[in-house]
Amino acid sequence: MREALNLAKKGLGFVSPNPCVGAVLVKGDQIIGQGYHAQAGDDHAEVIAINEAGSLAKDAYLFVTLEPCNHHGKTPPCAELIVKSGIKKVFISCKDNNPLVSGRGIEYLKSNNVEVDLGILENEAIALNQGFFHRMKEKKPYIKIKIASSLDGNTSLKTGESKWITSEHSRDDVQKLRAHSCAILSGVGTVNSDNPKLNVRGRNHDKQPKRFILDSHLSIKSNLEILQQENVFIVYGDDPNNNLSKLKNIKAKLIQMPQKNNRIDLSYVISYFNKFGINNLLVEAGPTLSGAMIESGFFNDLIIYIAPVLLGSEANNLIKLTQIKTMKQRINFSYKDIRSIGSDIRITLESI
Repeated sequence: MREALNLAKKGLGFVSPNPCVGAVLVKGDQIIGQGYHAQAGDDHAEVIAINEAGSLAKDAYLFVTLEPCNHHGKTPPCAELIVKSGIKKVFISCKDNNPLVSGRGIEYLKSNNVEVDLGILENEAIALNQGFFHRMKEKKPYIKIKIASSLDGNTSLKTGESKWITSEHSRDDVQKLRAHSCAILSGVGTVNSDNPKLNVRGRNHDKQPKRFILDSHLSIKSNLEILQQENVFIVYGDDPNNNLSKLKNIKAKLIQMPQKNNRIDLSYVISYFNKFGINNLLVEAGPTLSGAMIESGFFNDLIIYIAPVLLGSEANNLIKLTQIKTMKQRINFSYKDIRSIGSDIRITLESI
């Protein structure tokens, strides 16, 4: 099963809205077939492993990291192929909590005299598809908010300059976060100020995450680099300054969404992400949007890269919170992970 999990990891960042799945087919002490789900719409891991094994699949043992599907989607049911191939026993890491599957694959195998052993390396398999399981259960993505900060809790100078607070090692670590995310969310203030691409760089990763820019009143600059990239979406509420006419020649797509208190309604945005099939969302934004996400409860992990530098009392704070007036209103966290990244420290927090 360890080999199947290693194969499944190859799908990270590529298979959304599907989960990452790996499969290994064994006969005697030999691997006769193996595979992983490479991208949505392609063959599932079990199919690839069985096709590689051919007729040798009869009476073999299949190790798969997620319950085989038993419904018709973009591909035929894997459970039916397993039965048809004559596989003797299937070892499964965990059930699939997708309502379309949810135990039906296992039931089908058992009803067709295929032995099933469930729970092999279950926790690791669930962790691998953290975003998928979360979206199936909660109807929203698993959301990580990433912030780079100085020791005194600032993200940029008063002028807005922020390149670079953290080390090259931290910035490379962020590329890993991006590569494993289905989408990146930022705000118009950050994008107008920094002109970032918000793409995956320096890695062998040919699929870019979708990038969403929240811009309540469509004030985005028309000459930004990110607007000439694919899979970029500007989410706006209204256009009081008639800027739509200036955005005719961009590749980015515009999506209008409802507003609440003169801002894009975050609950509507998160619901949209669920329908869009986004399992893992990375928020890379300024203090206003990051603060709004935290105050609204739309996050799972808060990841802060802290550099051993001071920016002074006039610099810009890392998070803007508007609702805290008393200590009883404070937002509490627990430490999930603390580790050194080059000369910096990366702290991962979760709300309690």
